[in-house]
Amino acid sequence: MKLYETVELMNSSNYKERFKAEYLQLKIRIEGLRAMLEKYEAGTLDFIPSCPIEVLRGQLINMGGYKNSLIERARIECIDLQQ
Repeated sequence: MKLYETVELMNSSNYKERFKAEYLQLKIRIEGLRAMLEKYEAGTLDFIPSCPIEVLRGQLINMGGYKNSLIERARIECIDLQQ
């Protein structure tokens, strides 16, 4: 899934659909950052980030915590996060 595919959900008047869009967007961003870090560590990244790798790793950890919070809230509020 790509970010642009979440636009309809994000613009919904239904908060559960907007919540799902937020979750999907976060999941996409996590996957992108993880892939970038893997390439960086493998020496195959086609650019050099200006941000220290430790900061990027910390960002990924925090994003994972945020994702877990969204999953827990979805469980409590009975929001289906499946694509």
